Amino acid sequence: MNINRRTFIKSATIAGAGLATHPDLSARSVVVKAKQGIEIDPAPLFALSPYLYMQFMEPLGRTDGSVEAAWDFNEQAWREDVVEATRDLAPSMVRFGGIFSSYYRWREGVGKRSSRTPMQNLLWGGYESNQVGTAEFVDFCRQVRADPLMCVNFESEGNPGWSIDGMGSDRRGTAREAAEWVDYCNNPDNALRKAHGIDDPLRIPFWQIGNETSYAKERFHRDIAVRKTIAFSKEMLRADPSIKLIGWGGLQRWGDGEETFWAKDMIERAGEHLDYVAFHHMFNPYRREQDHPLKGIDYRKDPARTWDYLMNACAFHEKKVLSMREQVEPYQMPMALTECHYSFPGRNRNEVMSTWATGVSYARIANLHERHGDLLKIATLADFCGTRWQVNALMIPIPRSYGEAFLMPVAKVMKLYRKYSGTDYCETTQTPAYLDVTASRKGNTLFVHVVNTHRSSPVKTNLSLKGATIVSIKVHEMAADPEFEVIAREPDPLQIQTKAAPVDGTWTFPAASVSAVEIRIQ
Repeated sequence: MNINRRTFIKSATIAGAGLATHPDLSARSVVVKAKQGIEIDPAPLFALSPYLYMQFMEPLGRTDGSVEAAWDFNEQAWREDVVEATRDLAPSMVRFGGIFSSYYRWREGVGKRSSRTPMQNLLWGGYESNQVGTAEFVDFCRQVRADPLMCVNFESEGNPGWSIDGMGSDRRGTAREAAEWVDYCNNPDNALRKAHGIDDPLRIPFWQIGNETSYAKERFHRDIAVRKTIAFSKEMLRADPSIKLIGWGGLQRWGDGEETFWAKDMIERAGEHLDYVAFHHMFNPYRREQDHPLKGIDYRKDPARTWDYLMNACAFHEKKVLSMREQVEPYQMPMALTECHYSFPGRNRNEVMSTWATGVSYARIANLHERHGDLLKIATLADFCGTRWQVNALMIPIPRSYGEAFLMPVAKVMKLYRKYSGTDYCETTQTPAYLDVTASRKGNTLFVHVVNTHRSSPVKTNLSLKGATIVSIKVHEMAADPEFEVIAREPDPLQIQTKAAPVDGTWTFPAASVSAVEIRIQ
C-alpha cells in the first residue's frame, strides 16, 4: 500500500516508543518548555545485553575495500588508525561473515600466508587474498576488546550460484567442515592450529549457522533449512558444547501469499540446539513512495522535510521487531539482529547517512532496541568498516596518506550508548513531547538516554525518579547542526560534552541532540 508523507506523519504511532505524539514538527528557535517531565521508575525490569552494540564485518570485494582496506599488507598487521578508531567505538562484539560466508572456505584463510589461496568473491566481485582469516579476525577482536562471532558456510545456503565459482571450485561448506572450524579455534589441543604456530586456542564463543537462508527462492526451503540447522548444530556442539549457536529465523521474502518468518518452525524443531534466532533488517521505510527526500541527494533540498522522515523511520523498524517478537515470545528464545541499517537509494548507499540527522534517527532505533531488550540480546545499527559505503560505522581513507579512519554519525551514537548504559532496563513512566527516552541501571547509577527529535528547538524539562533520591547528575550529550556531514576525522563537532546538572533534575536538551544522563541515586 502506498503511503504519502502527510498521511504517514499523521498516522504513525510507535508502540511503547516513549515519544509523546505532537502535531508540530515545524522549525522553531525558541526553547520548548515541556508540559510534563521525564519520570523514571528505577526498579530493574530485565537484563540488558552488552551485545546490543555489536558490529558486523564482511569482506565486500570490489564494491568496498572493507576488511582488506583495514589491513596493512607491508606490516602484515591491522592498520593502527583502524584499531584506534575501533577502540574508541568500543563494540561489544564483532561478527565476521555475512553473504560472504556462503562461499567462504575457512581453511583457505589459515596457516602460512604465502600458502593461502585467494578466493573469488562471488557476490561482491573481485578476489580476496585471504591474508585476513580466522586468526587475524580474532586478533583484531582481542585488540579492540570485543567478543568474536563467526558466521559459517551453510552449504552455500542452497544457492547454486554460490556453490561453484568461476574456476570450478566447490564453495559449499558442510556440517563437518563447520565443526572442524570450531575445533580449530576452541580445542586447546587442535593439531592443525598448533602446526600453524598458534599454541593457545583462538576461542570464538558465538557461531551463526548461515546468513540469510530465506531471502531468495534459489536457497533452502524452510524444511530443508531446519533439518540442516539441526545437523550443523549437532556436529558443532560435539566439537565444543560450550559455544552459543544462532540459527536463522528471519523473514521469508519469496513465494506466494503473505510474507512470513521462519523463527517459529526453527525454534520448535531445532530450538533445543540453539541459543538465539537471527533476523536482519536493511531497510528503506519509504521505498513505496515516489516523492521522498531520502533518495540520491534530495535530502539536501529540504532539510526540514528530510528530518521529519528520518525521525519517523523507526516506526517501520519497530514493526519488523514486533513481528519477530510475535514468533519468539511464546518460547522466550533470544533474538539476534546481526545485520541492521538504513538502505536508502543513492551513490554509496546515500550520503544522507553521513549527516547528523541520520545519527539522531539511529539513536531512536537504539532506544527501540533497549525497549525490546528482554528478548533482543544481539543487535547492531551499521555495517562495520569500509572505504565508501555510508552504512558503515567506520570509514577508512585510501590511501593512508589521505587521512585516518573515522567514526560515522551512527558510530558516534553507538559509542555514547555503549559507554553510558546500565545492565538492567528501567521503565520510563512519563515522557515529554519531542523527547524519546529510555532508562537503564547499574548498581546505584541510572542512565537515561534522551533523543531530542525537535530539529531546531531545545526542550526544557524536569527529570524525576519514583522512590529514589538523586545524589548527582551528569549529562553526556552530542549535538550539532542536523545537516552537518561527517567526511573526515576532523573537524569533529560530534564530541561528547559532559556537564553537571542540578539535582532537581531541571535540564534543557539541545535541539537535534542525543544525550546520556548519568544519575547517582540512593
